[in-house]
Amino acid sequence: MKTDLIQKYFDLSPRQIQQFEQLDELYRDWNSKINVISRKNIDELYTHHILHSLGIAKFIEFQSGADILDVGTGGGFPGIPLAILFPETNFHLVDSIGKKLKVVDAVAKALELKNVQTTHDRVENISGKYDFIVSRAVTKMPDFVKWVKGKIKKENKHKYKNGILYLKGGDLKDELAPYKNIQVYDLKDYFDEDFFDTKKLVYLPLKYQK
Repeated sequence: MKTDLIQKYFDLSPRQIQQFEQLDELYRDWNSKINVISRKNIDELYTHHILHSLGIAKFIEFQSGADILDVGTGGGFPGIPLAILFPETNFHLVDSIGKKLKVVDAVAKALELKNVQTTHDRVENISGKYDFIVSRAVTKMPDFVKWVKGKIKKENKHKYKNGILYLKGGDLKDELAPYKNIQVYDLKDYFDEDFFDTKKLVYLPLKYQK
């Protein structure tokens, strides 16, 4: 099964197994029309995209009713895999490229994900408040922090304070130097596959701002 890799690390319901299984055909079909995943990378969908997205879920379990903003979601990562894993959590997927969100909308509809909404816009123009803001390396952290300023909820409902959860790779020392309270976790501590040797999860708590 395509989902064996996911089930290696997560306990899934039959419904979740079915949804994760569907992703292969859905993304292959859409990728032939709209290139949201590099052609040479589509065979690595479950490692490079789905499991990578779920690295966030190894760090934190999103609560029922929580609101999560996925910035620069592209083809729906990390938002779609997280929405499958946390069906009681609300996910708002945002991207400035409309054709990519066309794919996200189609995937969410095919999977009957009621907890996903999308917006075609720049994140600076989004007015909501969220428990956490997630993303996969859309820009350098200082720029990202500016983009999402003022979008964090006041009340905390998780064991970690509200803030940014950022998936990134490589040497982040200089980029993250300005942030004293930042925490960096190696995804290789969660996953065995070689792909994760250089991949990291960056957690930055953010204070509520009106």
